[in-house]
Amino acid sequence: MDPTALYESFKALQNPNFFQDAYMQFYKAWFAEDRWLTYFKGLSTTLYVTVIALAIGVVLGVLVATVRTAHDQQRPGRHNPFLGIVNAVCRVYVTIIRGTPMMVQLMIMGFAVFATSREKTLVGALTLGINSGAYVAEIIRGGLMSLDPGQMEAGRSLGLGYLDTMRFVVIPQAFKAILPSLGNEFIVLLKDTSLISVVSGKEIVYFARAIVTKTYEPMAPYLITAAMYLVLVLIFSWLQGKLERRLRQSDRR
Repeated sequence: MDPTALYESFKALQNPNFFQDAYMQFYKAWFAEDRWLTYFKGLSTTLYVTVIALAIGVVLGVLVATVRTAHDQQRPGRHNPFLGIVNAVCRVYVTIIRGTPMMVQLMIMGFAVFATSREKTLVGALTLGINSGAYVAEIIRGGLMSLDPGQMEAGRSLGLGYLDTMRFVVIPQAFKAILPSLGNEFIVLLKDTSLISVVSGKEIVYFARAIVTKTYEPMAPYLITAAMYLVLVLIFSWLQGKLERRLRQSDRR
């Protein structure tokens, strides 16, 4: 950085008017006209979108991971043709979603597939869920494939079907191993809700932009938005850590 510019910035911080101006910007962005209600309106939408996208992502992820794991664990010489077709579809889905930017996916869904829809927030939630499903699928599949194959054989030897063995034997063990990765994916999903404003999804960033158009001062609204996302991520990280500690304590018992 230019030393002269750095010196000028330092002088500006020492200027009492700097703090007065900063306070006025914050006041206009938060208190004036009860604009803090607008941020919390966006926050409620953000949480709503996160829950919907999370549910879609988990359901898709579990289904895709189950299909791909079942295909990879078939016994030699006993390949199911239908399972092979479904597995190929799942692989194409994962490849396309993971290989293209989230922003592009949102634009395709918002401006092409659902161009006439007025529920852009739900379109954004659907797109986030479909995107998250591909990553969740790979996380779950990696956890399932990392377990000893003897776990599956033990469940089948007890008379359990494939789905029951996965549900009662394999998945509970894999869940503990993949929990940190799933937690990270969910945090990324929470932050990615900010992207749906591109297709006019009404979450925090959307309302922050609306406030900027009234105050003509972008710093305070966007800093407030960043702080709200940070608090959400910290809360979610704390809950994730608490769950991980509880699972470790159950293992010791």
